[in-house]
Amino acid sequence: MRALLALAAVFGLASTAALAEPAPLKIGVLNDQSGIYADMAGPGSVIAAQMAVEDFGGSVLGRPIAIVAGDHQNKPDVGAALVNRWIDEDGVEVIADIPTSSVLLAVQEIGRRKNKLVLASTGGSSDFTGKACAPTGIHWTYDTYALAAGTGKSLAKDGPWFFITADYAFGAALERDTAKAVEESGGKIVGAVKHPQGTTDFSSYLLQAQGSGAKLIAFANSGADQVNAIKQANEFGIPQSGVKLAGLYLHITDIHAIGLDVAQGLILTQGFYWDLNEETRAWSKRFYARHKAMPTMGQAGTYSAILHYLKAVKAAGTTDTDKVVAQMKATPVDDFFSHGGRIREDGRMVHDLYLLQVKAPSEQKYPWDYLKLIRVIPGDEAFRPLKDGGCPLATAGH
Repeated sequence: MRALLALAAVFGLASTAALAEPAPLKIGVLNDQSGIYADMAGPGSVIAAQMAVEDFGGSVLGRPIAIVAGDHQNKPDVGAALVNRWIDEDGVEVIADIPTSSVLLAVQEIGRRKNKLVLASTGGSSDFTGKACAPTGIHWTYDTYALAAGTGKSLAKDGPWFFITADYAFGAALERDTAKAVEESGGKIVGAVKHPQGTTDFSSYLLQAQGSGAKLIAFANSGADQVNAIKQANEFGIPQSGVKLAGLYLHITDIHAIGLDVAQGLILTQGFYWDLNEETRAWSKRFYARHKAMPTMGQAGTYSAILHYLKAVKAAGTTDTDKVVAQMKATPVDDFFSHGGRIREDGRMVHDLYLLQVKAPSEQKYPWDYLKLIRVIPGDEAFRPLKDGGCPLATAGH
């Protein structure tokens, strides 16, 4: 009798295990959820990630797919602690989005050490695929070199230039890459000043820029910092005095916050714009229905990167990081974000970028109709050549 009861218990456990849901494939979206970069990434990137999972079908290799969201508060130590816990305790396989380059570069090292994929969309330092490149790191949407190649080169001779730069890794990389592009294009730099992240009063920095004799003030910052700087420059009458402003890292949400009356005429480089074509409009309107704002390039890039990852997992038949990365690099990107994008050895996803100009209020035809296309920048022109980045993964001859 005891033997029969024991056997029944074994069968009961087996049937329970058979009915148990397989462990979900977890993807972590790490960003600023409530601070100065929340509008460009934040909850919108989480929505974009969820849309990618839904559009893929919600499961892969018999496992449900789950999106986990975290707020790194723009602090590398906070971001690193969260990612380590996600990987070690929660079984997260992939970290996505990651604005704030100091956080991104810290997460890159965790991914390298623990062999977990890092899909950077909103974080921008070109060092991510340069000296800090890793086999586990893929840079999706843009980088500071590409912004410089677009906005910097197009406005190079409108100076002399003066930089007002956020004092952390992203700002330093953006100023460095843009200054190099400006000087190589025949432009001149007359000065620069750094400001802390989260600055609300830019008056002293703007006065230094005015006093330098610059004819173009470039803001190598982002999010609320850039919005505040451009608004205050207009309050000081700087554009009215004949000095141009260049927002080196503007988003559609920044234009929305600044307003066309102030932002009109600004030149910007984007990896995506919602109103480019029927495909971008269709996806963006779905996104808007959930988020009540049109997507930034980083949010659209988060969707595209996660969708491409899930396609690679399915094709490879495994979640093994090395095999999935190899599959991702072997397969062209094909969605509304990019048709024919490719991932290089250094992890850089190469695709077209767009040089755009902010419309005047009189040119706007409908809500969020903020930008007009100046030209398409081919990917090979937009992104740094593989051989020039200093990435050890770059093979000879490229």
